[in-house]
Amino acid sequence: MPIPIVNSIASWFLKKRVHQIELFLKYPNEVQNELLFTLLKIAKDTETGKKYDFASIKSYKDFNERLPVVNYETIQPSIERSRNGEQNIYWPTPIKWFAKSSGTTNAKSKFIPVSTESLEDCHYAASKDLLCMYLNNNENSQLFTGKSLRLGGSKELYKENGTAFGDLSAILIDNMPFWAEYSSTPSSKVSLMSEWETKMQAIVDETINENVTSLAGVPSWMLVLLNNVLDSTGKDSLFNIWPNLEVYFHGGVSFNPYIDQYRNILPKKQFKYYEIYNASEGFFAIQDQNYSGDLLLMLDYGIFYEFIPMDTYGKSDQKVIPLSDVELNKNYAVIITTNAGLWRYKIGDTIRFVSISPHRIKVSGRTKHHINAFGEELIIENAEDALKKVCKRTSAEIVDYTAAPIFMSGKEKGTHEWIIEFKTPPRDMPYFEELFDNALKSLNSDYEAKRFNNITLNKPKIHSARPNLFYDWLKENDKLGGQHKVPRLSNSRDYIDELLRLNKS
Repeated sequence: MPIPIVNSIASWFLKKRVHQIELFLKYPNEVQNELLFTLLKIAKDTETGKKYDFASIKSYKDFNERLPVVNYETIQPSIERSRNGEQNIYWPTPIKWFAKSSGTTNAKSKFIPVSTESLEDCHYAASKDLLCMYLNNNENSQLFTGKSLRLGGSKELYKENGTAFGDLSAILIDNMPFWAEYSSTPSSKVSLMSEWETKMQAIVDETINENVTSLAGVPSWMLVLLNNVLDSTGKDSLFNIWPNLEVYFHGGVSFNPYIDQYRNILPKKQFKYYEIYNASEGFFAIQDQNYSGDLLLMLDYGIFYEFIPMDTYGKSDQKVIPLSDVELNKNYAVIITTNAGLWRYKIGDTIRFVSISPHRIKVSGRTKHHINAFGEELIIENAEDALKKVCKRTSAEIVDYTAAPIFMSGKEKGTHEWIIEFKTPPRDMPYFEELFDNALKSLNSDYEAKRFNNITLNKPKIHSARPNLFYDWLKENDKLGGQHKVPRLSNSRDYIDELLRLNKS
């Protein structure tokens, strides 16, 4: 299909879609409220709908008081019944697919329900919106002259009892329209290969001769792939392989630790990075402006949002608030109610609002992935920002990292222990440690207070990891590729002790 026609179709779709987006930009609370009551009405005759008498819920206050906030462990029995073929438990239309979540919060896999509605009106709708927003901001884009190199964690789908489960990317690929397959690389056959290292080489072999115009995938794994592409071709810039490459759509982990490494292999200043915020549970937010680090919360994808202020999270005075009550720059845990039958479900992420009109957010971390062993409330966003700042000062580059507390023992004060794998290590490690400590103090007043005169915390202890430590750890735990992530911060020493053991071997 000629490019002007493709751009015209996209432009037509965008104009049609823009009115709907304008509606939730102008009336966010009304759109969300209407959505909530639509979901309640659709599901009123399900087992969950009858249990909580959805039909008699007349206000958000009723909803808030009647339905409990839940985590995966709470709803697992219902999901297992659903996976065994039972229907109409928490959503009226048949649930055929379950996204096997590769989150790091729990060693056990989670099976997140994916309905036809969430597939079409959330995941696929978001993909179209992302492309339309990008084309609207970049009218001279040549995106459709070539292909999108997508890197998912997509192993094959496993079918049982009339339902199927696998990575979300596998479900999306399995249900993709034919034209999406035509405009993507590698082929579905290669994308769905299960053995990560074999698949990596197959992707390199299949894509180096394609005209790739965009990239899509998790930054950590995409970087591994792109470095393999450079090694295989002997080139030092990706533009020598794909001269028409213009944008990278990324999400899944923070981009901060990787941005400088991407700029080294993508040296054109006009190259663009677009961030997305999605998960097995749904597609939540999209970067809607060039050169912005903020994400527009999408309010009409069949997801009703609620938030728990992190200063009350897990406490006796914990409160849950709707979108209308959020404040700027406060850290919130995200609660979702969805068109796949998740009701007031804690997804485990934390965000903060950088704008209220419209509602733009930044992902700040995970509810379980922070360090608060000494009242310091260190979150992933603090760690990422500090590392980025210090790497810039010391010309260091980071592959991966994790951190955990060393707990107080006798008269010994506590501290934070870090393992950092460097691509380019700092020349002076003690200087790096000092800068890093100071950067954390400047970003987090609680940490600064605990570090003052070493009252509670001693300075951080940093280990330099051997090459491929984190890769080997993920491989040992059968977590190579795709959506799998290294846990950044933890209040327990489980991850770090394993990594320290592996670092010595």
